Amino acid sequence: MLKTLYRQIKEHKRAALATPLLTALEVVMDVLIPYVTAMLIDEGIMAGNMPAVYRYGLLMVAMALLSLLFGILSGRVSAYASTGFAANLRLAMYSNIQTFSFQDIDKFSTSGLMTRMTTDVNSLQNAFQQILRITVRAPFRLLLSIVMCLVIDPRLSLIFIIAMLVLGVSLYFIISHVARLFQQVYVKYDDLNQSVQENVQAIRVVKTFVREDYENRKFARAAEALYRLYSKAESLMALNHPVMNMVVYGCIIALSWWGAHVIVGGTLTTGQLTSLFTYVMAILQSLMMLSMIFVMLTQSAASARRVSEVIEHKASIVSPDDAVTEVSDGSVEFSSVRFDYDSPSQPTEKAAHRRSALFNVSFSIDSGETIGVIGGTGSGKSTMISLISRLYDATKGEVLVGGRNVREYDLTALRNAVSVVLQQNTLFSGSVIDNLRWGREDATLEECREACRMAQADEFVMEMPQQYDTRIEQGGTNLSGGQRQRLCIARALLKKPAILILDDSTSACDTRTDALIQKAFREELPQMTKIIIAQRISSVQHCQRIIVMDKGVVSGFDTHEHLLETNQLYREIYELQTSNTGDFDRLSH
Repeated sequence: MLKTLYRQIKEHKRAALATPLLTALEVVMDVLIPYVTAMLIDEGIMAGNMPAVYRYGLLMVAMALLSLLFGILSGRVSAYASTGFAANLRLAMYSNIQTFSFQDIDKFSTSGLMTRMTTDVNSLQNAFQQILRITVRAPFRLLLSIVMCLVIDPRLSLIFIIAMLVLGVSLYFIISHVARLFQQVYVKYDDLNQSVQENVQAIRVVKTFVREDYENRKFARAAEALYRLYSKAESLMALNHPVMNMVVYGCIIALSWWGAHVIVGGTLTTGQLTSLFTYVMAILQSLMMLSMIFVMLTQSAASARRVSEVIEHKASIVSPDDAVTEVSDGSVEFSSVRFDYDSPSQPTEKAAHRRSALFNVSFSIDSGETIGVIGGTGSGKSTMISLISRLYDATKGEVLVGGRNVREYDLTALRNAVSVVLQQNTLFSGSVIDNLRWGREDATLEECREACRMAQADEFVMEMPQQYDTRIEQGGTNLSGGQRQRLCIARALLKKPAILILDDSTSACDTRTDALIQKAFREELPQMTKIIIAQRISSVQHCQRIIVMDKGVVSGFDTHEHLLETNQLYREIYELQTSNTGDFDRLSH
């Protein structure tokens, strides 16, 4: 973990090394000033020696200015190093997240990753800055102050030793309890962020169903859980201050009483007693800072582990060393494929079937075929097509594209050859053409228009105020559902893939537009393999063959006409939809 974090300092190493050096010089000046003050009092003020007063006074001013200069420089370089460290952490996390498979994202959760990149990194940034400054300043100042006390009067130094023991025991009690609480705090942060994220993303649904009160209660529960843990941790941390005050005042009383006896005895001067008071305050303040550092490090340790987990996590799906970089054609074959989102805990075949999203799926698609996929909700349609572009890996069996196992391909080459339009159509803030060029960065305007014509999107884009330069808001909120779907299809077509997969991506389009898209595909993309997942039989009945999915298995794979004759589930779906009596998801199959 520490090695992982250390690597993120990178180009800020010089600033990170300069900070403790400048801080040490600042502390040296601070610690020497009380010693010079004692000489000013004893040799100047008490002796009535004005030249000594001026000499020591000017020396103190010079030391104070140097201390100020070193402090300013230390603050600047530490801020530069800590902000750079945080930026590198976020970049390292973000870069590694881009390599994650869907399974990896599921493991951490979206809200968990957001918390790690914001709250956890902020905690580490603050901790790093404090480590560079206070972790050097506090112990160094403590050590030098003790040394100066021993130089002035070793007997009085016993007071500090007793004070350090009292504070040490108190700190151990506080830190041991606070550490466990902060580990739980960040888990509650994940829950809080998840509540906010879900609510904001689904705000239209929330308002449509008038569920604001429910969402408020849900958020309040997450906030209350975080509040209870944090307040308990902060309450324990707050014990530092009263314990510190008790020790400080105890030291001052003991030092005053014992110091008065020593001065009367003639073995200690007034100036030395004054400097001892300054040093005792410096020692106890340093101890207080150390206690706060321990608490802060305890708090940030949980963040360090969470951030390191993301940076160190190896993606579960990666390109092989001798990866194939070219997909020869658009053929697809599934051979006894099983897929589990979670590994089955029971080894029996019956148990595996019950838990699998896909079970013993086998079929073959020729390059250039147009294949329809239909089935009820949860039948495994979307899971199946995710295996083709290797967004997930099959638990058992083989998925072949272009005659080769998808595990043999370079991921970039495979995913460039397999273009998927998912159910959730995502557009990004920017112009229409910027979104289309996600399909291919160097696509010309005419190529973008051609893709939009096939996707039946060119007409409505040309009616926009700035046509292809019209700005799309985040998530495409200024477009209708059908418009978003058509732009996403056009974006996929720009990749000129060997395989085009439409995962229920014309569901928001009217029947006429859907038919026009299908016609354009048949006439203008005859060499491209097209896999169309749909809820409506009208969207797939003109496909060359149709796969019927039912509870993770292939119930049938044939033409529309033959399926009507041989497949009971398909026939029931067809009859329900053509008679307008309902949704086939209501079937008991």
